Amino acid sequence: MAIQKKLKQKTRQFIESKNMLSGITFASFLESTIVPIPLEAVLVPLMQARREKLWQIALMATLGCIVGALFGYALGYYLFDVIGDWVINTFSSPEQFENVKQKMQAQGFWFVLSLGIVPIPFQIAMLAAGATKYSLALFLVASAIARSIRYFGLALVVYYAGNQAERLISKHKTKTMIGLTILVAIGWVVSTLI
Repeated sequence: MAIQKKLKQKTRQFIESKNMLSGITFASFLESTIVPIPLEAVLVPLMQARREKLWQIALMATLGCIVGALFGYALGYYLFDVIGDWVINTFSSPEQFENVKQKMQAQGFWFVLSLGIVPIPFQIAMLAAGATKYSLALFLVASAIARSIRYFGLALVVYYAGNQAERLISKHKTKTMIGLTILVAIGWVVSTLI
């Protein structure tokens, strides 16, 4: 019981802290680079508790993720020969990474966009983009669009649903991810036809 009480107290202190936005940015950076655990579990309750900063929270989470994506890209670009094997074996498999590399070369923008939206570890896309020397500008645009959809989408749900947001997100998360994936896939197919 004492641990739960301390955790609640620390959470409340963080929510009311002047460092809350920078903490979210840092957590988002970590989530996109090292810790492949979705940030949504923290963001939704935080957005509900601090509705006056709802859009700032979404923006800072997006920015932290973009900085993390840039960091991952740089690792793939400059250090892939040194750390690539460790990262591949930690987050996936050599076969999966080879598949990702082929997709990057064929349809990199749409590949990064789709991996940035769905709850799959984004680290693979970042490293593959860097390792294959994919266009940094296109990579950052796709990352920004994907993460904005995720985080500003959460903010939109909290804005309209208020305290019911967590329940709605839990209930419709799978359907939403499938719908977004289908929309991205349609965009992907249309882009290849043009």
